[in-house]
Amino acid sequence: MKAKKGFLTVFSLCLFYASLGQDLRLMTYNIKYDNTTDTINNWNYRKEALVQLLKHYEASFIGAQEVLHRQLTYIDSALTGFTYIGVGRDDGRQKGEYSPILYDSIRYKVLKSNTFWLSESPDKISVGWDAALERICTYGLFEEKETSKRLYIFNTHFDHVGKVAREKSAQLLVQKIEEVNEEKLPVVVMGDLNLTPDTAPIQYLRSNFLDGQEATQKPFYGPSGTSNGFDQNRVVDKRIDYIFVRDLKVKTYVHIDDRMENNKHISDHLPVLISLHYP
Repeated sequence: MKAKKGFLTVFSLCLFYASLGQDLRLMTYNIKYDNTTDTINNWNYRKEALVQLLKHYEASFIGAQEVLHRQLTYIDSALTGFTYIGVGRDDGRQKGEYSPILYDSIRYKVLKSNTFWLSESPDKISVGWDAALERICTYGLFEEKETSKRLYIFNTHFDHVGKVAREKSAQLLVQKIEEVNEEKLPVVVMGDLNLTPDTAPIQYLRSNFLDGQEATQKPFYGPSGTSNGFDQNRVVDKRIDYIFVRDLKVKTYVHIDDRMENNKHISDHLPVLISLHYP
């Protein structure tokens, strides 16, 4: 009887310490915009497989890029218990590509959210520096309903042409996070940055946050890169999609190379999945 009581005490302590922390999964995924002239990798051929992937990996937060409004409404309607924050970059409403954050609205609620433009005038629709296009960052302050734990999530897509724009975008991103996060809450930064790990802007972000791939407790898994270009035979070794964290422990970090039955890629980028623990 005493042994049983002791077992229950140890078991209760294990439950108690487990309850002091919480795990969550997040994903960043450039889904490739719905290019209606693409007859080979058209969105209509890919969208069902993409939703199946999202459902299978059960991320509580999905930061997506290159998302047109019709794509966003399709994904949102297909994911039970999810909703999203974000706006189109062309008009601040529904026109142009979004960098939305889809989230599990059963488990989490959004306390505040906003979108800013990666430019010298971040509070209005604008093209920054030497960028080719408007670029944005959408962020939200989320609270877990059961525990009241909060964290900030920033999702962005840097320009693919402007070298100065990418450098300045990284600086602006850090500046905005410092301005917004007055309470020094945990932060996740994710997105398609159109930069390889050796570049100065990535090194700058690494000096302010942990690179999830480097900080993972379990060994990193998957191809070393994330850009596949819809090429089934390409060695995927160019990494341009990232998840950075602050004040969070990284348990796993994966580049997911799931494909359709015909071996075609679901998008021209691989999704990145991270599992986090916050005390």
